[in-house]
Amino acid sequence: MSDESQAQSATPEVGPHSEIAKRFIGGVVAASSPAVSPGGTQIAFVVGRVDMTKNRSRTQVWTAEADGSTAPRPLTNGELNDSQPTWSPDGSSLAFVSSRSEKKGEATLHVLPMGIPGELRTIATMKDGIGDVAWSPDGHWIAFTSRTRHERYEADDESWQAPRKIERFFTQLNGQGWVYDRPSHVYLVAADGTTAPRNLTPGEFQHSGIAWLNDSSAIITKAARHDSWDFDFASDLYLVPLDGEITALTHQTGNYFAARVSPDGARVAFLGMDDSRTDPQNIHVGVLTLATGERQWVSRGLDRTFSSPSGDVAPIWLDDTSLLAIAEDRGTSHVYRVAADGAHAPTPLTTGARYVKSFDERAGTTAITISSVDRTTELFAIRDGIETQLTHLGRSYAAAVQPQRWERFAVPTTDGTLEIDAWIMRPAGFDVTQTYPVLLNVHGGPHTQYGETYFDEAQMQAASGFVVLMSNPRGGSGREQSWGQAILGPKHKVAPGTGWGGVDVDDVIAVLDTALDRYAFCDPDRVGMLGGSYGGYMATWLAAHHGSRFRAICSERAVNNLVSEEWSSDIGSVFQVEHGTTHIEDPAEYARMSPMTYVQNIHTPMLIIHSENDLRCPMSQAEELFMALRLLRRDVTFYRFPGETHELSRSGSPIHRRQRAEIILDYFAEKLAIR
Repeated sequence: MSDESQAQSATPEVGPHSEIAKRFIGGVVAASSPAVSPGGTQIAFVVGRVDMTKNRSRTQVWTAEADGSTAPRPLTNGELNDSQPTWSPDGSSLAFVSSRSEKKGEATLHVLPMGIPGELRTIATMKDGIGDVAWSPDGHWIAFTSRTRHERYEADDESWQAPRKIERFFTQLNGQGWVYDRPSHVYLVAADGTTAPRNLTPGEFQHSGIAWLNDSSAIITKAARHDSWDFDFASDLYLVPLDGEITALTHQTGNYFAARVSPDGARVAFLGMDDSRTDPQNIHVGVLTLATGERQWVSRGLDRTFSSPSGDVAPIWLDDTSLLAIAEDRGTSHVYRVAADGAHAPTPLTTGARYVKSFDERAGTTAITISSVDRTTELFAIRDGIETQLTHLGRSYAAAVQPQRWERFAVPTTDGTLEIDAWIMRPAGFDVTQTYPVLLNVHGGPHTQYGETYFDEAQMQAASGFVVLMSNPRGGSGREQSWGQAILGPKHKVAPGTGWGGVDVDDVIAVLDTALDRYAFCDPDRVGMLGGSYGGYMATWLAAHHGSRFRAICSERAVNNLVSEEWSSDIGSVFQVEHGTTHIEDPAEYARMSPMTYVQNIHTPMLIIHSENDLRCPMSQAEELFMALRLLRRDVTFYRFPGETHELSRSGSPIHRRQRAEIILDYFAEKLAIR
């Protein structure tokens, strides 16, 4: 059977919005993971694209001249997913990760000569992934992380495997499966491939992130190597010598990660927070003095979270006095300059209505990947204060899908003391004389944010004739810490709030009311609502408490029962840091905040979407809701996606992402009577 035939057979039901979903999902091309060469003249980066025919995503390594003098070009073909480009200290070679082994599932680490004679060489082949690639300053070594499998994985199949002895929480993770018997360790390999990879951190503990000391004698990594880690949730920075004893640099007081050593070698910059028992918190940039262990937070002059939508991007030292780091700010994300002594507040290096996804800096060149509401992620460079766009990867995609702009507006909170950031996107082909159905979107998290970045879901909704309404209610990120902590449980010992289903719901309803009042093209009789994860929680909660406001609601990968979520989720036991108590100590409090407690009040038609392999919000969350609504003879439709995890909408197979989009768009088109 041909690839095209397989793709067609994988999509047995084609709805009215099939072509819209295919066009928006199938043509995306985006830049990521920039790495500036030591001299600051070249930038290696990753280009990702969707291959609908083969039903997979592809990544390949490209390079660009930092001054934009020549067009960027691909270094690899991407057939086997090349990623994580990392320059050697002298700029003569580029390491990258691929899957070029003959054995399925194995990861390979390669070194490619750059501008000098030589051939591509493979220096490591690992059974279970490669990450955090980091070249030693002396050029002799490459360190990386990889999972170390228990011998049970060598069995022919599961029928031959020994049983697992479970003694801790967090034994599985969504999208990764079992992890406690596949701990992530730090490995070391000679850069010339003359030695086999050597495990520097054997044992039961998980490690992530690598920062080399300047003399190449040791690395710094994040781990939780103390016995009570699955009760106190603390993680620390550890010094791992190439030969010698591992020692802790921090001591179980919070969460510390994403380290980077200063140019003078005396200090370490990192990200983190001091209290591991309260979440959410705004993540800040810290600096630790290696000789004394003294720590200070240096970014507190800006009450924002210094985290990146692309993961934990470590701060970068510009010199011994200043750093660069990414922070979110009210729907945007930008690179900030941070004083290494915290003497003054961080100042933005980038500005505007856009979203910085990742960055790197070397020798006066700052490479940045940036997205905006109507443009996918592109590569930019800043040199001598001048910003230059280096790639135009999404040009043909934008021409094909015609993405919409949106309008930002602010809505007062119900008590009038604060304002909620909100956005409205008009439908494609907008006619000011017409009224349109409205889709209210609520993001997941809850400590995340919508923002000035390309969001294919919003664009597909607008292309299908809907007004798209989005906001960042309390509980989300991108604001002062008190904003994010406003929905901590009322019994929380540090920062008691309303709990889930409190002021967050007030904010969402206030945004909807304001939009319906302010924008005459919004039809108040044709309003739908959708959300995933925590947004799915909000969907089910709104159906039970404000159902008359909506003609239909989609609850996706939702938390519907906080009690059962606590014992069945891959991160079960951790919810106490948000709710302020456990489901054992106070089951009534968990029930009070659970939409399932109020399921008999749901009369609004509901669409439920869930993935079979979702470990974050297990399938039972959807099954509980469907079972109840079906028994109550309510209007409910339930779709279960095979082989997918909690990340279906973001990184699921292209065919499944397309099918999901069709289901949602067709459902709301029917229920909201698209004319």
